[in-house]
Amino acid sequence: MLEPVNVSLESLNLMTLAPMLIPIIGALLILIIDIAKSNLDKTLYVGISLLFLLIDFSALLSSAGVFAQDGTIMGVFDLMLIDGLAILSQFILVGASLLFIPLALTHKRFHEFSYPEFFALFLFMISGFQFMVATDNLILIFVGLETASLALYTLIAMHNRNKSFEAAVKYFTMGALAAGFFSFGAMIFYALTGSVELGQIATILEANNYADMGYVLVAVVFMLASFGFKLSLVPFHTWAPDVYEGASAAMAGYMSIVPKIAAFIVVMRMFEFLINSGVVWLEVVLYIFVVVTMTAANVWALVQTDVKRMLAYSSISHAGFVMVAILIGTTQANSALFLYWILFSFTNLGAFSMLWISRQKHLPVGQSSDHSYNKFAGMIKTAPVAATIMGLFMLSLAGLPPFALFWGKLYMISSAVTAGYTVLALIMALNSAIAGYYYLKLIVYMFMKEPVVNQDGTVYVANATMSLKTIIGFAAVGTIFAVIVVNPLLEFITAFVYNSGY
Repeated sequence: MLEPVNVSLESLNLMTLAPMLIPIIGALLILIIDIAKSNLDKTLYVGISLLFLLIDFSALLSSAGVFAQDGTIMGVFDLMLIDGLAILSQFILVGASLLFIPLALTHKRFHEFSYPEFFALFLFMISGFQFMVATDNLILIFVGLETASLALYTLIAMHNRNKSFEAAVKYFTMGALAAGFFSFGAMIFYALTGSVELGQIATILEANNYADMGYVLVAVVFMLASFGFKLSLVPFHTWAPDVYEGASAAMAGYMSIVPKIAAFIVVMRMFEFLINSGVVWLEVVLYIFVVVTMTAANVWALVQTDVKRMLAYSSISHAGFVMVAILIGTTQANSALFLYWILFSFTNLGAFSMLWISRQKHLPVGQSSDHSYNKFAGMIKTAPVAATIMGLFMLSLAGLPPFALFWGKLYMISSAVTAGYTVLALIMALNSAIAGYYYLKLIVYMFMKEPVVNQDGTVYVANATMSLKTIIGFAAVGTIFAVIVVNPLLEFITAFVYNSGY
């Protein structure tokens, strides 16, 4: 007869669950309040969301303090893994969410913000992404991935425009395919090793000297395809421009940041042990992915006539740029990934939010899209402050010094050179130069062309509410003054990455 096993609460280390449970509690509270009394002002739900996100951020600070003192923390039967990667990525997740949520206080015509369900789904989505990055268990990664994805599909559809429904369906279809690929890959890894924990999978494969390399190849191909969709790497990117176009501008900016950092962390945990073990073919495949994604996305961005789609292809190119860190696999490269994505978060969310103030409810006759380059023509005369801030974001995305993303690009290219990837570093620099053209193209339209007069004789003038101005201003300040904090931030990031063994 088997004796019962006593498990103490202390050994479970339930505090590792705190950062993920906080947004879930907030989401349930919003739903309960809505059931008890409906039609309350959306300001209440924005306040509740911000409160729980701030509590979540405080819990992460506490976890960071414990990690700095005790090192990697395991909990809940070793399902939860709180290390430097988990903490840093959750800081980005929650920080970007704190920037995004106040945008719900903007103009009433964005009616999805009047639904309590929007904020509940948003908090569920954040929790799902946090589960993804705070574990090395393939099952829990899958649960977190699907929780976040299902919420995000609905958030896109709630924008309630024809293109929004189309975008949500495309994203759902591609997401379902990616989930299937992930499941098949995980199944093969489990069949080979008898484990679903990435650490044990790495240990067992290495102990067997990769005897079943053919099956490992199949599993890795499935995983690459799965996360290729999530990271919108070429050729798995086809959904991204249409989905970004169908979502609201701010949601598109948010999608270009938060889901991708969660996917980057999982890919880093999954592939770097294979690359460091000398699996040459994986290094070659990732090299091709990186170069093709950077280059092809830049070429497509060059020919876009809609600024929102241009920024969508730009985001794909940036994802390829950051994938270099996964390929290189050094502490310097992994630290550069986090630095790059933090600086990118400010700049890209600010740029997409600037599109929001230029949104038109009804398109003028002859205008095929809401964010055509012509609409930005002469903005320096009609809205000089907006034109200056948008120009600032474009210069930062182009990587011009001393603006934020220049430092991210500099450290990423430097890590490639240090690791001996000189040709790759040259390709990265060349792609940054190509990207500069389509960013400067928008600046030329804003500063050097005359405003386009509509058929009714009016000229478009940008306008924004105070909450939108505040968020954009905060992003602009972060973009300008990043140079001041880059070195201490990089030291902080490097310490957490190094102590995590990456």
